[in-house]
Amino acid sequence: MHEQTNEVQGTRYSPTSIRATWDGTGSVEDASRALGFSRAKGYDLARRGEFPCRVLRIGRSTRVVTASLLRVLESGEPEYNGARA
Repeated sequence: MHEQTNEVQGTRYSPTSIRATWDGTGSVEDASRALGFSRAKGYDLARRGEFPCRVLRIGRSTRVVTASLLRVLESGEPEYNGARA
């Protein structure tokens, strides 16, 4: 059962799936899962300015730019906010 859950979750956060289902921005929680770390770690990195892709602060909301996330997923290299490999 656990393998099946990981397989479905991996597909949900694949670049192809993200392109098909996300708008211009996504949640920090979903972007963190796509990158392979927890929600808490994602928000901590965003707060410190170290999230590996572009993050927007809109009022009290924090959003991840989908195009930036896709570039990071496809290249494996962080591209924004002073993040280092």
